[in-house]
Amino acid sequence: MAKYVVLIPADEAAWESTPQAEREQTYNAHQEFAKLLAERGHRFVEGAELVPSTQARIVSGSVDEVTVTEGPYAEAAEQLSGFYVIDSDDLDDLLRCVGRLCSAEGRLEVRAYHGGGM
Repeated sequence: MAKYVVLIPADEAAWESTPQAEREQTYNAHQEFAKLLAERGHRFVEGAELVPSTQARIVSGSVDEVTVTEGPYAEAAEQLSGFYVIDSDDLDDLLRCVGRLCSAEGRLEVRAYHGGGM
């Protein structure tokens, strides 16, 4: 079974101003996605919604000389807002399942782990 990560980019400023009812629709889409994965034989490994990029810490340097700055890493309209890790033997079907999230999240990125199955 290959491991895939589903990366969820989002416009953090837009999300902050999204009414609660619309947020609930997005969370419901994620619940439906998890159900769809299970029904179709994909295994959810883990996933999370990330805190805003303004709370990120950017680390550079080495063990002895670390420099830490406040995020985000890149100034961009969209930042990584969440992710899923999925085990699957059927990439094509997994991509169809990920399509369920596109109605709520827009374009998503799916990548195999090194040694995975793409």
